[in-house]
Amino acid sequence: MKRYFFVLFMLLSVNSLIAAAQHQAKAGHKTRAHKSTVKTVLPGADQTGLYLGYLKNKNIGMVINQTSVIGRNHVSSLDSLVKLGVHIVKIFGPEHGFRGTASNGATVNDTVDPKTGIPAISLYGKHYKPTPDDLKGLDLVVFDIQDVGTRFYTYLSTLHYVMEACAENHVELMILDRPNPNGNYVDGPVLDTAYRSFVGLDAIPIVHGMTFGEYAQMLNGEGWLKGHVQCKLRIIKVAHYTHATTYIPPVNPSPNLNTYNSIVLYPSLCLFEGTTLSLGRGTLFPFQVLGHPLFKGKFRFSFTPESIPGMSEDPPQKGKICYGIDMRNYDPETIRSKGKIDILWLIKLYKEFPDKEHFFNNYFTKLAGNTELRKQIEEGKSDAEIRKSWEPALSNFKTIRKKYLLYK
Repeated sequence: MKRYFFVLFMLLSVNSLIAAAQHQAKAGHKTRAHKSTVKTVLPGADQTGLYLGYLKNKNIGMVINQTSVIGRNHVSSLDSLVKLGVHIVKIFGPEHGFRGTASNGATVNDTVDPKTGIPAISLYGKHYKPTPDDLKGLDLVVFDIQDVGTRFYTYLSTLHYVMEACAENHVELMILDRPNPNGNYVDGPVLDTAYRSFVGLDAIPIVHGMTFGEYAQMLNGEGWLKGHVQCKLRIIKVAHYTHATTYIPPVNPSPNLNTYNSIVLYPSLCLFEGTTLSLGRGTLFPFQVLGHPLFKGKFRFSFTPESIPGMSEDPPQKGKICYGIDMRNYDPETIRSKGKIDILWLIKLYKEFPDKEHFFNNYFTKLAGNTELRKQIEEGKSDAEIRKSWEPALSNFKTIRKKYLLYK
């Protein structure tokens, strides 16, 4: 009898194990099936079927740079569309040029693309805004550039001026939209328009949380273009994208944003461009380190900025050993999860700096978008006190922003 119950117990146990295994297998199958249904984010440019027909038989201008690519092989959208028979007659290049080879701040001259023979007009040379002659004969302008989601990234101002020029000259603008790698949050002081510049044209915070397509709708909708002109827009949306999506651009947005880490740190660290500190320009890891020769003895980590053609020919503190903070192993998801820029680094390094009178330069006001932030740092205000001063303007912007979102 005991043997009978033992055998029965073993059979039940085996059957239970088999049932559990079958259940686990089914669950695993469902998990794999679920994973297989996750769709790849597709920038507007990749979806040629949505816009190629509209470009046919038109004289096209393109606002592009090295990030303007199509497909898995990251072929230039200019080269791809020319090959597909699109009649592109003019190229417009922003800061760093349309092939992305010019250093930060370097003047870019008009030229001719040696590969296609198409004239290339610089929008970071003699003028930022296309002239009527630049747009003469064009039926449509295509804007295809990767943004990083900050007010002081100059491609945002390029979009503003291109829209303004197209509106004034009755030329339609098509935006091939791309994901914003810092699009999951909105933060920072809203620009005081008394301090408008090419690193801040409109009353938006440092991190705006929008794609170019969404921002273009805001420029039209809020009447921010000169004379409240309206630009005729056609936006090719990003597929399978939300603002919560983690997106790593396949091509470096600019020469000094050469890693995903630098892209995520950029909204917080770019304010140091308005100080005497080095933030890594002149190294292979810009926007991932902070330092200055006067920090010797305060920090152990050091680096030496040097001239690097195509990145930074004359970086701050060139040839000097800088001591400071190394953020190369910083987890980008830390900032993404916080959903705000980090001004504690600015507060800390100002306190540590021995020559406070020469910490800031005049560029800081343009980057901050006001005169208050510098005063607050100098007065020793806390992070909480500074953030409180950003209201109610920041919350008001968030409310306005919602009207123009194309993605959840």
